[in-house]
This record gives sequence, C-alpha cells and structure tokens, in this order.
Amino acid sequence: MRALISVSDKTGVVDFARGLRSLGWEVIATGGTMKLLRESGVEVINISDVTGFPEICDGRVKTLHPKVHGGLLARRDNPSHMAALKENGIELIDMVCVNLYPFRQTISKPDVKMEDAIENIDIGGPSMLRSAAKNWADVTVVCDPADYAAVLDELRAEGTTRRETRLRLSAKAFTHTAEYDTMIATYMRAQAGLNEKLFLEFDLVQSLRYGENPHQAAKFYREEKHVPYSLAFARQLNGKELSYNNIQDANAALCIVREFDEPFCVGLKHMNPCGAATGRDVVEAWKKAYEADKVSIFGGIVATNRPVTLEAAELMKPIFLEIIMAPSFTDEALELLRTKKNLRLLEVDMTRGEVDRKQYVSVNGGLLVQDLDLTTKHVDASMCVTETKPAPEQMEDLNFGWRIVKHVKSNAIVAVKDGRTLGVGAGQMNRIGSAEIALKQARAAGVTEGLVLASDGFFPFDDCVALASEYGVTAIVQPGGSVRDGESISKANEKGIAMCFTGERHFKH
Repeated sequence: MRALISVSDKTGVVDFARGLRSLGWEVIATGGTMKLLRESGVEVINISDVTGFPEICDGRVKTLHPKVHGGLLARRDNPSHMAALKENGIELIDMVCVNLYPFRQTISKPDVKMEDAIENIDIGGPSMLRSAAKNWADVTVVCDPADYAAVLDELRAEGTTRRETRLRLSAKAFTHTAEYDTMIATYMRAQAGLNEKLFLEFDLVQSLRYGENPHQAAKFYREEKHVPYSLAFARQLNGKELSYNNIQDANAALCIVREFDEPFCVGLKHMNPCGAATGRDVVEAWKKAYEADKVSIFGGIVATNRPVTLEAAELMKPIFLEIIMAPSFTDEALELLRTKKNLRLLEVDMTRGEVDRKQYVSVNGGLLVQDLDLTTKHVDASMCVTETKPAPEQMEDLNFGWRIVKHVKSNAIVAVKDGRTLGVGAGQMNRIGSAEIALKQARAAGVTEGLVLASDGFFPFDDCVALASEYGVTAIVQPGGSVRDGESISKANEKGIAMCFTGERHFKH
C-alpha cells in the first residue's frame, strides 16, 4: 500500500506518516513535506523517484504526471485500467494526504502583492485531491489533519479504511477544493475588474422543526469562522431545541447586549426589546428590566452581559421565559434553572473584538447585503441644538436610549429614565404613532416627568416634540436632517426641552 503526502499545514503529519509506516505502508512525499519527514526519521520516497521526472518551474510542476494520477484514478475492478497501468509501469497509490497552499492567509495580509497571491494558488494539490476523491471506492483521501487519528485507527483495526469513511472523506475533499476555488475566483475577479460574484459558505448547525410557522421548513447554518455574540456558536446548557423564531429573537437580543460594557439586561419579544436596563450588577439590571414591562416579558427572551448568579436566577425562575443567555452561569444558578426542563439556557461568547461581517437578507429572486450596523455615536453636549442643555444625568439616559432605539423596529421611539426603558414604540407606519405608544407606556408605569426620548430617525414635523412635552419629556435625542428641523428645534425651545442631533440614523426594518 502506498500513500502520497504533500501538505502546507504540517500539523500532525509526522505522526500520521510514522503511523502509516508502522503499518507497512510506503510513503511518497514532495518538497518541504519530504524534508520534514526525513528530518523526523520517517522513511519516504521522493516524488521524483516515482515520476522519473524532476520538480521543475520552482516546484510548480511536480505531481502533474500520469504516474501520479494514473495510480490514483485507475479503477481496481476494471481489467483494462489495470492493464494500462502495468503496460506503462505505473504503480497504484492508495491514499492521498494533501492540504493546499495558504491562499486565504496570503490575501488577508495587508498590502499583499498580486504575484504573491498567484504563487499561493495550488494546482497540483487540488488535482490530486480531486483524482483521489473521484476514485473514493478504492482510494482514501485526507485533507483535514483532524481526520489523521481516525484513519490510522481504522487501518490498525481493519487493515483498510471502511467504504463509508472513504465516501465521507471524498465529500470533504471536494468541499475543500470548492471553497479554495471560490476564494481564488473572488480574488481574481476583483483583480480583473469583473462583476462581483457572491459565494457563501455556511455549515449546517441543525434542521429545525419548522420555520416561522409550522407549514414552513427551515434550517440553521453558521459561518466557518467563530463569531462572538453569536447564537450559532453558543453552548446550550438546558432546555428544548431552539426554534426558528427563538433564533431570530435571540440574535436580536444579543445585538442589543453588544452595545453595553456596563452590567446590562434586556428582555425581548418578537425582535423588539420590551424592557432593558443597566445596573450595578446583573441582579439590579434584571430587576429594572423586568419592572419596565412585566406583561410583555411573559414568554420572552432574556440576555445579560454578566454571569447569571444564584440571586439573579432566583428572580428569573418564577417568570415564564423561553431563553436566558449570558456569558456564563454559576453552578448554583444552573442547578436551579435546570429544574425548568424546557427553559433554554445558552452560554454565549461575549468577547469584545473587531468585527467585519455582513448582513444578508433574501428577497424574491435576490439577496441584499450590507455592513452590520455596529457603530453607535456617543451622545455629547456638543450635539445639543436647543437653548436648554441636557443635565449630566440626562446625558447618561440620552446615550442609553440612543443605544436601545437603534435595535427597535422602525419607526422607533423609546422613552427612558435612570438607565431603564419605560416605553417602547416599534414598527408603526408613522413616527407620532410610535411616540404615543412609548409615552403612554411610560405614563402607565407612573413616570410623568424627567423622561428622555430617543428616535431612530428624524422628526418630519414638530408633533413628536409637542406630544413629548405633554408626557414629561425633558430631553430628546434624534438624528436630525429633516427639512423641518427648525420647527422641531423651535418647539423644543418653546417647551424647555433639550434636544441633541447625532447626525446618524438607525433604521431597522
């Protein structure tokens, strides 16, 4: 039995080759792989001794040879194939272990030159992978170091790899070359000035019971690269399988949590916050968020950016909730919350870091792609456009409200005080309608003065300012930019309301 090994990622390859040799396999290797194996005391055959031809063109041509591909592609059950090999002095190759030049890493470097990118386009590697993968019935193809141990275990136990193993490894190899070619095509089209083609790579996480409604089929996929604040990479510690709507809502909650560094908690229903608050710790943040709207939180989702403690768990447990998400749960909190067998508990990576990701939205016959709305301006006194200036405590609430309103469905209005939402108006066809909802909620909560109002878009009329004054609003934050900004400013001056323009809108459809 013979294996051909040629890898760029040399993780584990010495032990793998040594394992093959201990089982009596001959090992053929190329270039740097051969050098490493020989230095490690593994007996290997130089690829040039197999082909009878030296590596040429700076190593660009070394495995593109009939004595390689004939040995891989010949069907063992086809007499004419085997006769052709014998006639041409070609020996069988029973395994290919190949991974490809680091093209992705190369083009990710700042100021990479095109000639460097070109030299990291692998030709022989994909060809060997495809030849071996096509002939999977007879040949084992290994492109992932994570498979080395399992392949060796099967060889030790059975003397060969199982048919189902070879089929699985073949599928992985074709996937590997497809993803590789996709990267190259994307890069080369950009260099050539051709129209962009969008290639998406997502792995299946699970098939869902159904979609938004029981008659809709649905699946959940995730990106290959780990992403923080992502449900796709969360660890479920308790509860039923997540539904399509659970995933949508949970993602919306995590986007809100990402806005805050201080202790924060949000309750969410139908992709809109129904209560959100900061606090000294997770307990205070939860209490304030829950008291903001005790009715709407029923059957909702909770997310916090602090570990859930036993005290917090004791407060959450009596409430009917679908999901609780946090960076972690103490052992005592987990033990208590697990007594509710259907309550989904999710541990989510909330590590801060640079995020460069896109948002994809399907439309009939097409796809919309945009940058995620990750930046949020800090509201400061220089943004004030009125005679009345916000007090320091109002500045805190202006910033709190501004970070919340960007995650409410437009038209969006949020009423807040003391780091807590008191009213949320979402998704109305006109802005005054959303303002009425938010302000009436705040009044129902017993707050009639010192409110701060946040709007995701500008005021097209001064009616929102007039209404706000009737409900005890003393400060407003909004983007500005309407041709009638002057009317809103004049009304705010008339009512003694401080108003800040951020110059930045946050529509969320």
